[in-house]
Amino acid sequence: MNKQDLLKDYKRQDDKICLSQVLDKIEFSKSREKLEFTDFLDMYQISLVENFLRKINFKNYKFFGGYEDSERKVLIIYPDKYNDKMIEKNYGKMLKIVRIELPAEEQGKYSHRNYLGGIVKLGLKREKVGDILVSNIGADIIVVDDFKEILKNELPQLTRFENSKISIEEISNIKKKEIKIEEVSIIVPSLRLDNIVSDLARTSRSKAAEIINQERVFVNGQNETKLSKQVKLGDIITIRGKGRFIIKEFTGTTRSGRTVIKIEKYI
Repeated sequence: MNKQDLLKDYKRQDDKICLSQVLDKIEFSKSREKLEFTDFLDMYQISLVENFLRKINFKNYKFFGGYEDSERKVLIIYPDKYNDKMIEKNYGKMLKIVRIELPAEEQGKYSHRNYLGGIVKLGLKREKVGDILVSNIGADIIVVDDFKEILKNELPQLTRFENSKISIEEISNIKKKEIKIEEVSIIVPSLRLDNIVSDLARTSRSKAAEIINQERVFVNGQNETKLSKQVKLGDIITIRGKGRFIIKEFTGTTRSGRTVIKIEKYI
């Protein structure tokens, strides 16, 4: 089946472009008998690509973002002769870290938004940049290998980083993100996804529906646009721009029949 046939059911142009690039990588990997990888994909694209690869019954792929639980990842396509160890040996050739170490007087001042905003201000390609792991003393920015020197050379143009130490590090030297969890409780009229998102995002139910329809909500890593989807114990819900949440426990019901849910929120 040719590319046009495989993509005929996809209406969005961005989706077609993304999947077309994936098919090109598959073809290159087969013809050259070598490993191929894409630029970074966001959560929506990962879900889109994974469902597509299952649909066409293609199995020689992995996603990798530099560390476990990364949000942005590259897609790795490999020929049959590759095993997991061979793929892992190539991680360092695919991804690098651009490390920013702030001077003492700047430490603790910047959030993820400041680092990402700086990259956007420089006009650099977002798809070349993966997760940004922020600490008190700076940040590790995960990038595809061919982008490392560009970012390293461009960042000092920003006033906020002109006195910082900026270096290129191997992906194996990443400073692991410290996971902090806050436990909260919400009370919802039902376990519909729009009700849950409304509470988690602290917005109205109509606004929550907009967020879901904008394809910003993921359940267990899969993009979900069905407002009435029933949320289950253990589900991991990610709302782009709002955070990641785990449905930890159903702790009871109120007199009016509303459900009390214990939530773990990644902060």
